[in-house]
Amino acid sequence: MTQDIFTLGGVTTAVILGMAAVTLATRLSGYALARRIAFHGRLKAALEAMPAAILTAIVTPLILLEGPAEAIAGALTVLAALRLPTLAAIAVGVASVVGLRLIGL
Repeated sequence: MTQDIFTLGGVTTAVILGMAAVTLATRLSGYALARRIAFHGRLKAALEAMPAAILTAIVTPLILLEGPAEAIAGALTVLAALRLPTLAAIAVGVASVVGLRLIGL
């Protein structure tokens, strides 16, 4: 019996819709909670730093495991981010990885 892998059954559709509902409920409850609670001090600083920490945790292994061009470009991007606006640092990172790949690193 051959089954088309792009056909969704009733159970699969229900699971996908359930996961979407739970994701939406989680996000909405977070917004509702954030409107009722005043964040101060260390908690506010921690919540503001969280997006950068998550991005770093995702990107760092990719940079270090890909190869020398990516590792060097990652270091250049970090240095650029210390002095330049975010968009300029991103441009430095992209340009450096492309350049380093073109020269064969």
